Amino acid sequence: MIIVQISDLHIAPPGEKTCAVAPMAENLARVIAHIRAAPHRPDLVIVTGDITHDATPAEARHARSMLEELPAPWRIVPGNHDRRALLRDHFGPETCPATAEGFIQHVTDLGPLCLIGLDSLDEGKPGGRLCQSRLDWLAEALSDAGGRRVLLYLHHPPLPLGVPETDEDGFAGANALGRLVSQHGGVERILCGHVHLATHAGWRGSIVSTAPSIGMELTLDLTPAPPPSRFRLRAPGYMLHHLHPSGGLVSHVVSLPEDERTHGF
Repeated sequence: MIIVQISDLHIAPPGEKTCAVAPMAENLARVIAHIRAAPHRPDLVIVTGDITHDATPAEARHARSMLEELPAPWRIVPGNHDRRALLRDHFGPETCPATAEGFIQHVTDLGPLCLIGLDSLDEGKPGGRLCQSRLDWLAEALSDAGGRRVLLYLHHPPLPLGVPETDEDGFAGANALGRLVSQHGGVERILCGHVHLATHAGWRGSIVSTAPSIGMELTLDLTPAPPPSRFRLRAPGYMLHHLHPSGGLVSHVVSLPEDERTHGF
């Protein structure tokens, strides 16, 4: 079983670059072409937020037109650069299922795995937030999963990871989320975006993994008083989570090379 994770697309309107320098639409097109050409077909693609950059209809239409080329079912959760109403209006209930209260969160059954998409958006703010309503929904979804292995995915990581740009944003409700994760015991991975880097950390008995952006890499400075983060342009990349026949869940960072040719040793 293969799950592809794309994150932090930051798509600009057609013909424009994000922040005037990052060719994010071109990068997304390359990522999708790479996924389509791979010998392994994914069972599901998850997009962990920041699909748009300025939350405009033109950006949402542009992103959807490209994501529709994915060779597998796909689901999205919102990031802080998105707006719920915009995503619901332009992506529809198939790829953007929402609760009765309008939160974009949903459950996908993949046999041995239960994937739960969680809405961590705090509208108009950069940091994450889980209100009691979203936490109650998650508690019910975890209960319904029974003893199955769970992959939880959302935009904001629930713990600091040493990147000033995102650590300072914060996450209201992270402790309550941690209690739910600890109590359930079956949450194997928490897949996030937001930090624009591939990172892995242990948290409340689970592994929190963040995916790289498809072209905007935040600077990393682990000194005690780092300067504000900036970003550099990077080759597009994505995450590939593989449930191996042996039962192990293996995560790969896939970075697109400049030269796609392969060579024997």
